[in-house]
Amino acid sequence: MQGRDRKGRRRRCVMRIYVGIDVSKAVLDVAVGLKQAWQVPNDAAGQRELAQRLAGLDPELIVMEATGGLERAAAAELAAGGLPVRVINPRQVRSFARARGLLAKTDLIDARVLVQFGEAIKPEARAQPDENTRQLQALLTRRRQLLEMLGMERNRLCSAHRVVRPQVRRTIAWLEQQLQQCDRDTDGSLKSSGVLRDQVELLTSVPGIAQRTALSLLTWLPELGRLNRREISALVGVAPFNRDSGRTRGRRTTYAGRCAPRAALYMAALVAARHNPVLRVFYQRLRAAGKPGKVALVALMRKLLCIINVMLRNAQPWQPTLPKAA
Repeated sequence: MQGRDRKGRRRRCVMRIYVGIDVSKAVLDVAVGLKQAWQVPNDAAGQRELAQRLAGLDPELIVMEATGGLERAAAAELAAGGLPVRVINPRQVRSFARARGLLAKTDLIDARVLVQFGEAIKPEARAQPDENTRQLQALLTRRRQLLEMLGMERNRLCSAHRVVRPQVRRTIAWLEQQLQQCDRDTDGSLKSSGVLRDQVELLTSVPGIAQRTALSLLTWLPELGRLNRREISALVGVAPFNRDSGRTRGRRTTYAGRCAPRAALYMAALVAARHNPVLRVFYQRLRAAGKPGKVALVALMRKLLCIINVMLRNAQPWQPTLPKAA
């Protein structure tokens, strides 16, 4: 596009292209701007075709919704091609659509809403996890599933009839074997990842953080060490938000955030509240001040998160004094 400046001279305006991709199990609905749209299969061949077509358009940003993991392969393929990608929380996009009065919902409409969201909000593109990180994410997810199934089967064994009790025992034995194999696969993947292995060693220097916890935090929260303390706390969901209106001063509450790293951080905080010499004092001081146990524990989670965020940013191991979080 061309326009004119104040002196009447022609100037060249660069058209910024935003792309929205609605993800489903079978297909990817692609909207380029608000006029052009097409579909590709949501498989390896379709994702490669999509990356090639979008590379020729040089988009400013490609916006996708988080869709239960169905978007990960497509986002990784686009990022591998050097394209700027951002995966957005679907709740944000739906609220944006309602604010614009867009109540109808189809795959094409959703793709175009993502385009409008990108043009209006202009979220920053974020690096997508590489293949090794996605492998570790899958193994950690599988490990959690196996532990859940193992717990259910052990609970069933207590009240099972003697006729089915042998079957339950065999299922428990099989699940335990699968869990051991999953742990071996996880250790193998971790050994082949140099940078991630060093970061895990850094985090495990903190009393209260074990290897599995460190691995969960690093794979599900790759922004660790790159954001400030307020941003990383809000991303995990341990930052207290105000609820004030007029003269009313509501209780500060945490909200939303990523479930997987928050669950790992919760378990680490439980251990740190007893066995970390620095964080134990911090927790006890909050309890002595009259803070409820859950409130003090969430504050401890936030403090622990800020500490490891600084450790990764500065590449420094744990010190027995609280580092200044920024």
